[in-house]
Amino acid sequence: MTDAPKDIRNIDALLAIMARLRTPEGGCPWDLEQDFKTIAPYTVEEAYEVADAIEREAYGELKDELGDLLFQVVFHARMAEEESRFAFADVVEAICAKMIRRHPHVFEAEDGRDADDQIRLWEEMKAAERAAKGQTSVLDDVPVGLPGLTRAVKLGKRAARVGFDWGAAADVLAKIEEESQELAEAADSGDARHMEEEFGDLLFNMGNLARKLDIDPEAALRRANEKFRTRFNYIEEKLGERLGEADLDEMDALWNEAKKKGAAS
Repeated sequence: MTDAPKDIRNIDALLAIMARLRTPEGGCPWDLEQDFKTIAPYTVEEAYEVADAIEREAYGELKDELGDLLFQVVFHARMAEEESRFAFADVVEAICAKMIRRHPHVFEAEDGRDADDQIRLWEEMKAAERAAKGQTSVLDDVPVGLPGLTRAVKLGKRAARVGFDWGAAADVLAKIEEESQELAEAADSGDARHMEEEFGDLLFNMGNLARKLDIDPEAALRRANEKFRTRFNYIEEKLGERLGEADLDEMDALWNEAKKKGAAS
């Protein structure tokens, strides 16, 4: 058995702990069984927990959640090192180099660029990076693994940078009405594949609307989810053991009560 690191306020301690967990002789059986694909969902989950703590302004929890997310980075880097792909130091070097490269106005001689100039330079550098990777489309490096609405916003934003965009939010709203009608027609047809396609089109255009209104669609949906949970909890509290027996009219009336209480608070 190996003693735990004494000084645990530096990254070397975390790297040592990760290495110990992945040591075949005496390491953690669960950690040893993992690979990039099995760990990836946990990485995404930890990122959401960071966002959740920020949303709730739970900054005491944020410290822990950021630690959990950092551990995910260390976990992936350790597995990569075991396969002789790269090490944690290479991850640090890569992000430092990228930040320095993308901020010449900060790390090089002052050249009088304003914010608009910097945005254009940023896009030029990203285009060069895509070209170096053999990516020819402005959409190529928008990650497939992003949440659907977030990816819709990013795809729309990329296309807009080369002029392929709606004129105003009102144009997107008109398109949403059109897509809603098409979804209704698909639902009437009973064709499951057609319904899914039209539903996807509607969601994609909701992402476009969020972009036009400068709304984070994932944050908006999280708040809507929380609002639903709060109002439904009110129904549960009022009905108690009668929850499964009450009819929809009674529950709807309680929903409206909860809505009014929320508006007044």
